[in-house]
Amino acid sequence: MKVTERNYLASYSQIIGNHIKDLLSQFDFSEENGKFEYLTKASAVYSSNIEGNSVDLNSYMNYELSREKSKPGKEIEEIENLVAAYEFAQQKTLTEVNLLHCHKVFSETFLIKSKRGAYRIEPVGVFGKTGMAYLAVEPEFVGKEMKTFFNGIAELIATPLTTEEVFYFAALLHLRFAHIHPFRDGNGRAARLLEKWFIAEKLGQQFWKIPSEHYYKEHQPEYYAAIHLGINFYELDYGKCLDFLVMLPNCLI
Repeated sequence: MKVTERNYLASYSQIIGNHIKDLLSQFDFSEENGKFEYLTKASAVYSSNIEGNSVDLNSYMNYELSREKSKPGKEIEEIENLVAAYEFAQQKTLTEVNLLHCHKVFSETFLIKSKRGAYRIEPVGVFGKTGMAYLAVEPEFVGKEMKTFFNGIAELIATPLTTEEVFYFAALLHLRFAHIHPFRDGNGRAARLLEKWFIAEKLGQQFWKIPSEHYYKEHQPEYYAAIHLGINFYELDYGKCLDFLVMLPNCLI
């Protein structure tokens, strides 16, 4: 599947796409709803929480207040690194090179140096309570898949899109990235960062403020269930992708 496909756009429009402009008109982008820097840190905390980090937003912000008196543990450092990756992305265009740099930055605490900012060279599966839930594409094909993926991003960035289409394609990028699973670890964090990065690239910097990571964290079981479209990369059924695509605009409600 190419990330530029519009196969599911009509159904998406009927479910929620037609309402996105109304949702955005009611969404508070002002600093009263949170300053840009604070909301960036919140995004990093919630995205880390989805991956098992136990430091909540209140604890992280209190650490920030007394940073000079506290020694950061591994989980705090993990969040700080992800904040740094978000801040880098906010100043750069969405490209393969820049995404790889972000991964290099935020994976410092959980990957060895040779695995950071580099596509995997080993098989990777996603495991649940009963065993393997998903087997990603073979490592020898990751580079090819990512080239196609970023060619699609470049095409979408160069194409005028409605607000509805931006949200549709952002979620589709998130989903496809998760299915390719190009890194040894850190794929979820990268996918959620990339999704928001694409929206901000198309609609403006203020869209870094939308609480997508918080929404996914608060609806984590549904999030993982919606990502699961098949047992392996070659048996993915994107005809069932709408449950995932509609989650992103729901974060605006």
